[in-house]
Amino acid sequence: MEFLGPDVLSGPDLYGATLGIIGFGRIGQAVARRAQGFHMRVIYSDPNPDQTTKTLPAEIVPLPVLLSQSDFITMHTFLSKDTFHLMDREQFEMMKPTAILVNTSRGPVINPEALIWALKEKKIAGAALDVTEPEPIPSDSPLLQFENLIITPHIASSSFQTRRRMAIMAAENVVAGLQGRPLPYCANPEVYRAAK
Repeated sequence: MEFLGPDVLSGPDLYGATLGIIGFGRIGQAVARRAQGFHMRVIYSDPNPDQTTKTLPAEIVPLPVLLSQSDFITMHTFLSKDTFHLMDREQFEMMKPTAILVNTSRGPVINPEALIWALKEKKIAGAALDVTEPEPIPSDSPLLQFENLIITPHIASSSFQTRRRMAIMAAENVVAGLQGRPLPYCANPEVYRAAK
């Protein structure tokens, strides 16, 4: 029988670590609030920071600084031409070799070929993906061979309460739209600014 040692099934501690949040909208800010319970240093990168973020104990930094200083990086950005393959080889090169990347936003914000390279070359310690490119991930994807990668099938919102809240939000958007009011849960509120 092989002796596995005292570190079996162990991993890095969140307590006191630096958390980098890419995309600091509603979800990114909620993650920052939860990180306070672990006494984490929170830094974030967002091209259009919300002014309400000033009340949160988080510091805005350029993306290269976030990548080089974070122990954990969590992605909560939307997908656009600017965020497509936002994480590519160049960005993985900037990360700590002990860092862990988490993506619950959209699969294509990470170049899968670059992630394969980063994991294989040990440029990062590991990753956790709730979304992939393509989705669903093909059964022959090289990503499925890595022991330092966790992939879930786009189920980050999979709780009874969250799914119920999602349905209510969708219904509230429909009612507002039918009444000619701005959508309370608009994914791209800049459309209202452009219409003025």
